[in-house]
Amino acid sequence: MATDPGGFEAEAGYPEARDANLANWEERVPLHTDAYGLDRYRDDPAHLSQVVRTDLDALGAFLPTGLAGLEVCHLQCHIGTDTVSLARAGAARIVGVDFSPSALEAASSLARELGIDAAWVQADVLDAKAAVDAALGGDQRFDVVYTSIGTITWLPDLERWAAQIAGLLRPRGLFYIRDGHPALYALDERVDGLVTRYPYFGDGTPLAWDEETTYVGDGTLASTRTYEWPHPLSETVGALLGAGLELLALEEGRTLPWRFAERMVEREDGDFEWPGHDARRMPCTFTVVARAR
Repeated sequence: MATDPGGFEAEAGYPEARDANLANWEERVPLHTDAYGLDRYRDDPAHLSQVVRTDLDALGAFLPTGLAGLEVCHLQCHIGTDTVSLARAGAARIVGVDFSPSALEAASSLARELGIDAAWVQADVLDAKAAVDAALGGDQRFDVVYTSIGTITWLPDLERWAAQIAGLLRPRGLFYIRDGHPALYALDERVDGLVTRYPYFGDGTPLAWDEETTYVGDGTLASTRTYEWPHPLSETVGALLGAGLELLALEEGRTLPWRFAERMVEREDGDFEWPGHDARRMPCTFTVVARAR
């Protein structure tokens, strides 16, 4: 039984780390299909995930008519609740990419139940462009490439990640990401107060974790070991600029769709925020909108 969740620097190469992360995410799938409230999507044809509702509000300034008629690629889509929400929001074509075959099987099953025509591509997101082209044929390009939330800490190489995004976008296409803020991830989530414990700046060394539970749902995991990489905000923005994208917006948010620390307060919309003055002292998320030139 794992007693210390970790957060210690580990000498692990990406193939080893990716295999461990995949084993962990494969085991999360049945827990998440039980906990993500899939019946809400089945019972209400207009239901969208809280994540997508938040992101559509942010995208509104750049897509005045929303996603209507647009082709969208969703990177790191997991079990597809956000992907089907994007389809329900009007996307003319939707493609979900994830490295977990079990997650894609769950996503595909949900989409079929809901009558949503979606394509699913199993791939490491760092190989997304070639994988999508091979799976769907030809040079696949999209009006919007979307990723949100809890995604890039699983990746060691943001320059390679940004190159996939640039390769998947049409000229003038939009990239959108909302993710946990790297300043938040540097905090010790188990203590009172805002105390830094983990590195904000990365040097290529992953942090290793051993946790028997996941962020939502009951049950425990046998594959407890995961690896994540810290990325300062400047690295994320710099990678996208280096890939040739034009930065349109950079925002920082005060809420999260999961409880990062026990003392966070749940809001009426189901998101979480810091209590009291800490809500002004520490960001929870960052959002970047960028455009292909």
